[in-house]
Parts: sequence; C-alpha cells; structure tokens
Amino acid sequence: MGTLFKKKGSQQWQMGVCVAGRQICKSTHTTKRSIARNLLARWETEVFEGRFRLPRTTPPSFEDWADHFLLKIAHPNTHRRYSSSVDKLKAAFAGLRLTDISPEKIEQYQERRIAEVEAATVNHDLRVLRRMLRLAERKDLIVQNPFTRIEFLRQKTPRLPHILTFAEEEKLLGVAVPYLRMLVILILETGMRSHREALPLRWDAIDFIRDLIQVRESKTRAGVRNVPLSTRCKTELLAWKKSLGQDFSPFVFPNFHSPERPLRDVRHSWTKALKEAGLGYFWIYNLRHTFCSRLSAVGVSDLFVAQMIGHSSPGILQIYSKAIDEYRREAVKKLEQLRYTQNDSVLPTLASTPLVN
Repeated sequence: MGTLFKKKGSQQWQMGVCVAGRQICKSTHTTKRSIARNLLARWETEVFEGRFRLPRTTPPSFEDWADHFLLKIAHPNTHRRYSSSVDKLKAAFAGLRLTDISPEKIEQYQERRIAEVEAATVNHDLRVLRRMLRLAERKDLIVQNPFTRIEFLRQKTPRLPHILTFAEEEKLLGVAVPYLRMLVILILETGMRSHREALPLRWDAIDFIRDLIQVRESKTRAGVRNVPLSTRCKTELLAWKKSLGQDFSPFVFPNFHSPERPLRDVRHSWTKALKEAGLGYFWIYNLRHTFCSRLSAVGVSDLFVAQMIGHSSPGILQIYSKAIDEYRREAVKKLEQLRYTQNDSVLPTLASTPLVN
C-alpha cells in the first residue's frame, strides 16, 4: 500500500511505496491531491505487476556518469563532438544523481538553452543526454529513461545545397590556385569529404595501377572505403604530383611551410576563388553534394551512391541528390527523342535535333 505526504516547506505531494522490503519515495511534481492520488495508483500497479525495477546499486552522480560515458566513446571525432554537449549537461545537472533527472528537468534545460543557441544545438545536446540515459537504463542504474516523455525542438528547414553546374565548375577551376584546383577536381570526381578525407590524403593511399583511392580514416566506419579513380582525376593527380616533386611531401595537399604535415584549411583561397569566378558563397562541402547529384542524374542507384560517398544507408541522399536544371533539360530532350523516333510524323523538323552530351 502506498502513501502520500508532503515534505516540510514543500507544497508538492510526495509518494512512497514498499518494494522488496525497501521504502521508495519520489515527488509527484504536483500540488493537487487528486492528481497525486492517480499517480500513486499507477505506481502501485507497476509494483504489483512486477514492472517496477529497483536500481541494482546506488545511482552515481550525473557528473560521474557523464565522465564514464565519455570514456566509452572510442572514435576521436565523436568524442570531440560529444564532449561539448557533455560539458553543458554537467553544468546544468550538477549536484544531481541519475535518478533525479526527470522529464521536467530536461524540459527546463531545453527552455534555458533555446534562449542562448539554435534549436539544432539544443537537440544535439539532448541526443547525447538520451544516449547517456539509455545506457544507464540498460545497466539498471535508473528505472526508466525519462526521454519517453520528451519531444525534440522543431528546427529550421535546412537550405538546399548549391549544386555546381558544369559552366560554374569551368569558371571556378579557371581562377583557383593550383592546390585548390586539384582539391575541387578530387571532390567532384570522388565525392570525398573535404577536411576529413581529401586534405589528409597521402600519396601511398592512391593506387594508380588499380585506379582507386583507399580512404583509411573517415567520419564513420562506412566512410572507410575504396573510391574508384576516374581517368580525369587520375590524370590531374599525376600532373599535380609531378609539379610538386616526387619526394616533396607524403601528402597530396601538403602544408607548403611544413611539407611533413597536411594542409588544414582552404577557407581563404576558397572564398577568393568563388569571388573571382563571380559565384555566390557556398561551402566547399557542396562539391560532395554535386558529385551525388551527378551520379543520380546518370541513373546510378541511391544505394551505390551512398556506398560511393561512405554512407551506411541511402536516406541522406534526399538532401544530397538534387538534380540540377542542366540534367533536367537533358532528361526532357531524351524524352523528346523517344517520341520522335516512335512517330516520325510528329514534328519531323525537330527529330534530327542533336542531344547535348
């Protein structure tokens, strides 16, 4: 049989039940006795039906569990991203135990953070917290993950990526400095990630005999892959290697002041090249989107496109594969050609119109 009571100085009702000889108490978070009575009845039913589990041990503090959680994150990039969120969460829930993290406290955290940063940042913190609490629930450190009652914040609709046309590509390559020109061609021909895969690329990862690039380190496990080399990309890489000198650096894009290290950033040269080419600013990462769109436009399946760019599933391609107007016009021309060849009487003067290759 459960009981309702109030702590001295508090207006909220507390409820307590006896489980396996232990008295367990928690707040109802309400000052209304009728609501508190209903919550108690629900909790008593969970105990009676054996659905209420006691934590196996005394739950750790949130800060200790957060530190333990980070130690389990092996990938350095993921560890770095999670560390930022964990620091914010530790500051918000300092002094609390894992069992003290309630839906109400999580919602309060949402309200405080949304006044400081974008919804996407808050949601990222919440996803980290949800993963932490899932692990704690799995280890029976908490009875139930409070995220079952939490909704993530609505985020702004992301802007569509800029898909580079062939005309824009020609302008960009015409004004780019040599190393940036090589980087642009490499991404457009392989879909490699600019900063995590292309810039740290070593010459010994390129097999000019079998025409492939070995991506040895990436953002995810799926990103570790072999990327086929196109004839154009192979020709450009060999010419670039010759211009650098055979033993200048082990890296395809070296730091010219310290050739034993790779180039880390191209923001300045990228911005300058876009301006000189008369193009509006967009991230260099959009070249990867362009690679995906071009593959999709020529009929490559989403599954193979996902494998080419190092994704485990093709779902992300809804954003990446936005066919550009040039490909749409080409598709219409092919449809017109089919119509003319099936019926010579329809617009015969246009039937001989050549297609744009």
